[in-house]
Amino acid sequence: MSWFSRPASETQITNGQRLWLYAVAWLVMIFLLAPTVIVIPMSFSDSQYLEFPPRVWSLRWYEHYFGSPAWMQATATSLKAGVLTMLVATPIGVMAAYGLFVSKMRAASLIFLILVMPIMVPVILVAIGVFYIYVQISLVNSLLGLVLAHSILAIPLVVVVVSSALKSYDMNQEMAARSLGASRFKAFMVITLPQIRFSVITSALLSFLTSFDEVIVAMFVSGGENSTLTRNMFNALRDQIDPTIASISTIMIIVSTSLLVLAQAFGRSDDET
Repeated sequence: MSWFSRPASETQITNGQRLWLYAVAWLVMIFLLAPTVIVIPMSFSDSQYLEFPPRVWSLRWYEHYFGSPAWMQATATSLKAGVLTMLVATPIGVMAAYGLFVSKMRAASLIFLILVMPIMVPVILVAIGVFYIYVQISLVNSLLGLVLAHSILAIPLVVVVVSSALKSYDMNQEMAARSLGASRFKAFMVITLPQIRFSVITSALLSFLTSFDEVIVAMFVSGGENSTLTRNMFNALRDQIDPTIASISTIMIIVSTSLLVLAQAFGRSDDET
């Protein structure tokens, strides 16, 4: 009972007074996690249909996924697109965020708004616009076109995350290095980048996940040999009830969660050092 009367923060509000807030937080967490909790057990079902809870536990649909050339090809395409998107979006986003941070232009806020606009408008509009342009330049169903389209969605995330980190960075440190003879590029690489590396790594992981989990743009610009995993999952769910998508979803959940946990662990180790 002492926990209820114990202060929850420096404001001297007790845990008992915050009990309603804890209850609401737990309800929100349950609401958000419920679909995930349901999907994971469904992936271990032996049934030909999606069922919860499973009556017979089996690895049947995992075996079907790893043994299917079509699913493996789609997985390889998604992984390649994710990695390439990360390699394209991260440096461009970091440079854009850094340029806006050191810029003295009055239009810096307007440029920032333009850069993050792709995540402010519905993704379907971005997909339609990209598809229209790709038809003109023959980039539909190509890996290059998919990477460029996903980079449009990933760069704004990089800009937002890195810009947030730069707000707490003291630019005088880099200026001191430059006053001692270092070029701007070297001063950035040696002084600035190590101090914002957690945000850069987080941005890179978010860029990868943005591409790996994206389906709407992929429905418009990918196909054939360059069809993504999420596109095939959507088609499998639309055309027939294929329990394989439950096993793939479980694997994607594990991959996404592992990457985010890894980023948080890396950031915590940076803070300790």
